[in-house]
Amino acid sequence: MAGGNAIRGTRVGAGPMGEAERGEAAPRRRVPFWCAQGHETPVSFASDAEVPELWDCPRCGLPAGQDQAAPPPAPRTEPYKTHLAYVRERRSDADGDALLEEALAKLRARRGA
Repeated sequence: MAGGNAIRGTRVGAGPMGEAERGEAAPRRRVPFWCAQGHETPVSFASDAEVPELWDCPRCGLPAGQDQAAPPPAPRTEPYKTHLAYVRERRSDADGDALLEEALAKLRARRGA
């Protein structure tokens, strides 16, 4: 007695059924996008879909626009700030020196010096 699955070796969507089984594809239009490095990215949209102004370039990650002559500029990234940089934004050097002296005075008082 042979056991097993009768549809072994096939997968969902396989076979000669094609469009008749899945239905007709929606009408589409291709819209090209260009990034600042000159990469062209053609994107397919449904004919009644709203096309976005910007699209991320899959090659370099920069934003891409529909105008080849004037692609959008690369976004300006802010450098990473350390905790000390944030503290210096809030306090002046004189405030920092006063806080340091206060903390040292408390430490000396605890130690008895």
